[in-house]
Amino acid sequence: MIRKILFGALLWLTLAAPALAQEDDKPLIAFLRYAGTAPVAAATDGILDSLEAYGYLTAAERAALNESFDLKGANLDLMYRDAGFDLPSVNLMVEEALDKGADALVTITTQVAQIAVNATRDLEDPPVILFSLVTTPFATGIADAPCIKPDHVAGTQPLLSYEEYVPLVLLQDPDIKVIGTIVSPDQPTSIVGADRIKEIGESLGLTVEVATAINLADLNIAAESLLSKGVEAIVLSITPLTLQGTPVLVQLTAEHGIPLYAPIIQQVYRGVTVGAGFHSFYEEGVIAARILHTHLNGDIDIADIGINQSRSFGIAINLDTAAAQGIEISEDLLAMTNFVIKDGERSAGMAADVDETRMQPGDMSMEERRAADLEFLAGLECTPEMIAEQQAALDAAEN
Repeated sequence: MIRKILFGALLWLTLAAPALAQEDDKPLIAFLRYAGTAPVAAATDGILDSLEAYGYLTAAERAALNESFDLKGANLDLMYRDAGFDLPSVNLMVEEALDKGADALVTITTQVAQIAVNATRDLEDPPVILFSLVTTPFATGIADAPCIKPDHVAGTQPLLSYEEYVPLVLLQDPDIKVIGTIVSPDQPTSIVGADRIKEIGESLGLTVEVATAINLADLNIAAESLLSKGVEAIVLSITPLTLQGTPVLVQLTAEHGIPLYAPIIQQVYRGVTVGAGFHSFYEEGVIAARILHTHLNGDIDIADIGINQSRSFGIAINLDTAAAQGIEISEDLLAMTNFVIKDGERSAGMAADVDETRMQPGDMSMEERRAADLEFLAGLECTPEMIAEQQAALDAAEN
């Protein structure tokens, strides 16, 4: 039973086919994401490749999911939803998953996880929620601390190192005085990121101008506002709006001859001057799938598993964009770079550790994979001592 769902900007259109129903003992997994950005696509692949490796998906079923179809499979049923950057559609996605009695909601990005947790927080018997690519689980109320969270919630948080990211503007140009950033006030991740950029920038002696944008039309106005204030670089936080509007920002910064920085290394492929930050997005999907598989296998209680926190940091430079902006990249910054884009091609032979290896189902036996998962998850187990320590820290912060 297959359906294909298309999302409009403000309209949910459902095209033919009856709903998935739980007619047997197979688990129903609701796979929910905000939009198909490059990081989200990588995490999606990590989850789906893992489900194939665990035997939940056949190779044919995995291939069908590349087209974003629902699946009534041999070993599990799967709802696959993408909101296409439309926040109201996220609420519809979550409601639909709950109405269909999903056993687990796999949520990708902060917006989806936050809505799913809020919708299930007071349910007597909520489905498990496993999240990936949630950069601000604590600021958004998804959890209070890694071990202080709703019992039905677990996931993995990529830690964004703004402390390493923001100083790159001075490494590129030691004489820079004014930088700008853009905040989406309806996106908690954007607010947190903009605040960190302002705080760190000012600690480095920089003036940090902040412009506000809620939609794509605002984004152009916000960027023009920053440029009119004499910013010498635009330094972005992670927000769906700036990911969606990257081409607009690339064009404007090229016209004004200033660099554009993004905290996602893969954004250099879309034309930002410098991409620097977390890059292990595929692995984040793998981690979420490890938790899901071990839960479905009955080997863990989600209530006992803390939120995983992952670190990675890489730097990439688009020399073609820099040339269009009339900017010469400093030797100091080039020396730290993992790879560059030049003449439309990625450089060879430069630190390739930012490239994630895609999983092959036959790489490990099922026994080896299960043992590795249990060892990994043992490191996430929340002990009474950890819970007490984290609660004491929360209490101290309130006082």
